This record gives sequence, C-alpha cells and structure tokens, in this order.
Amino acid sequence: MSLTILDTNFIQTNIIDNFESLLWVDRYAECGDFELFTSVTDEIINALKSDYYLINSSSDHVMIVEDIKIKSDVENGNTIAFSGRSVESILDRRIVWNQTTIDGNLQDGIVRLLNENIINPTDVNRKISNFNYELSTDVSVTSLTLNAQYIGLTLLEVIKGICDSNKIGFKIKVVDGVFIFSLYAGIDRSYDQTVNPYVEFTPKFDNLLNSNYEESNKALKTVSLVVGEGEATSRLTTIIGDSVELSRREIFTDGSNISRTVDTIVLTEVEYKELLKQRGVENLLLNSSTELFDGEVDTTQTYKIGEDFFIGDVVQIANEYGMESKSRVTEIIYSKSIEGMDVYPTFVKVK
Repeated sequence: MSLTILDTNFIQTNIIDNFESLLWVDRYAECGDFELFTSVTDEIINALKSDYYLINSSSDHVMIVEDIKIKSDVENGNTIAFSGRSVESILDRRIVWNQTTIDGNLQDGIVRLLNENIINPTDVNRKISNFNYELSTDVSVTSLTLNAQYIGLTLLEVIKGICDSNKIGFKIKVVDGVFIFSLYAGIDRSYDQTVNPYVEFTPKFDNLLNSNYEESNKALKTVSLVVGEGEATSRLTTIIGDSVELSRREIFTDGSNISRTVDTIVLTEVEYKELLKQRGVENLLLNSSTELFDGEVDTTQTYKIGEDFFIGDVVQIANEYGMESKSRVTEIIYSKSIEGMDVYPTFVKVK
C-alpha cells in the first residue's frame, strides 16, 4: 500500500510508501477517517501539510489532512501523526442556510440541497466552484421519495440522516481536481436473493479469521413524541411507533424548527404532520438497537474486496457459535504496520 500526496491545488507532490503505521477507514454513509504515524523527517514535514489530500492505492476514497501532531522523545525518537477525514467531510463546511422543504424524489431533493448551498448558492461566497454531482441511475436510488424539511443543520448531517434512513450510501470522488458527489446502493449478495453471486464469511470457509460480535439495546427507543412549531398547547404533535408494555421505549423529538409555512403556503395539519413524522423517524433511527460483526477476513482467497464485494454490499455472516445474519458492509478498516497489512470490515445486521 502506498499513499499519494496532492496539494491544495490537486497537484501530486510526493508518494509515501515507508511509514510506521496507517489506519484508514472507508464508510458507506458517513465520512471515513485516517491516522498516519511515522518518524519525523524534514521530508515528511515538507511533503504533507494541513488541507493536503491523501490517495490510498487500496481505496476509492480520498482523505484530507486535518490534524498534525509532533511528539518529541529523546529516548525513542521523534514521531509525527497525521490524521483527518475523507473528502465527504467538506459537506460539514456548509449548512442548510434557508428553510428547505423536500417533497418528492429523494435524489432530486439532495441535488437541490447541494445546488442551493454549495454549487450555485445565492450568496456567491458560499460557493465551492469545483463541486459537482453525478446522478445515479440505480432504481434502488431513483425510486426513493422524501418528505422532509431542513434548516440550520450541516449538509453532512442532513445527507447522512437521509441516507441512513433509506439504507443508501454517498461518496465524493476527486476527478481532475473536481469533487463529484453521488448516491449509491450496495448490492445484495446474501442468501435472501438469487440474482447476484453469494458472499459469505464464516470459519467453515476459512475466510473469517477472527471476529467480534456485539448486540445492544441500551440506546434503543421505539416510540417518539414529535412536537412541532407553536406555543404551549397550540403546538401540533404526532407519534411515531406503536410499541406497548416494556417494549415501549419513548423519546422526545423537537420539531419546532419545522415551519408550517412553505413558500407562503400554509400546510394543512395532515401535510405538516408528515414532515414531523420524518423527523421522528430519523430520531428513532439514531436511537436503534445494534447488532454487528467485525473482524479480520481473508480478502485474498474466496472473496476479494473491490472484485467480489464492495463497501455497502449486503453479505452473509456466520461465526463459530451459530450466530448468522444478513449484514451490510458499513465500513472497511485498512491497517498497515511493520507486521503487514490487515483488513477489518464491519458488518451491521440488515433489519
């Protein structure tokens, strides 16, 4: 694995293939991140600076250097650590500036958010001139609809929430110095379908070398009271979820920043409650139960990353204790040190 360095003008300045350790994490519907650790030299200090870009020969994602830390140690030598997030993090640099109501096609709605806040905003100071988007033709994306309203949140928060609730991913490629945003959906390679070749990680195939299983209901909420704009008893409310007895775990969702007036038109009570419901759904999603596998897999024999399966795909997972699930590859962790290269996917059960 080698790292290519691009400066802020996307001009290649150096290639790094000699370092002590690298942790590189790609994610499906969220920013990835990295940490590069090596000895301090004049060459590395001059080669890698804040806001520079890193390209990994094993990954499709590009990272931005955000933090640099130098540690002086007389006995063990001086070291330097570079860390940061993937280019998807530039969505964190813009908020949804104006009240924006989306009612219709999901992809069109996200394109509108990008156009109004990055690509062609009213205030030209907010524009990122080398940002564009690529429309998906995948029916798993193009068939989705959205009825929601946003203001004040960062584009990263909004788009991540939309993608999470619809089980799709987003990414930003860097092509000839241009950021190209796109939505995508992972492919189902589990035993629940017959269209695509199966991908299974299990000790019986000798491709799940070690694993960790985690299940938690600690943060689980199943019912949300969503309260909209207004004062005291005049505030409209709606309820998401219908659990009862001990399975009922309640949470409050504040929808006071969702306006009932959209482009001078006052929504009906039914229309407004639909917007509140979407906010409640997103809040419940943030407070759901978790069931995940992670571990080291052999990606050189049975199934290869980038050939047989990709981040976002749904695969079959089973450990030696009979715990089996249809799970999505939500992140892939690349870890390289003097001992070699390891790959650790994280699999989250598909509900």
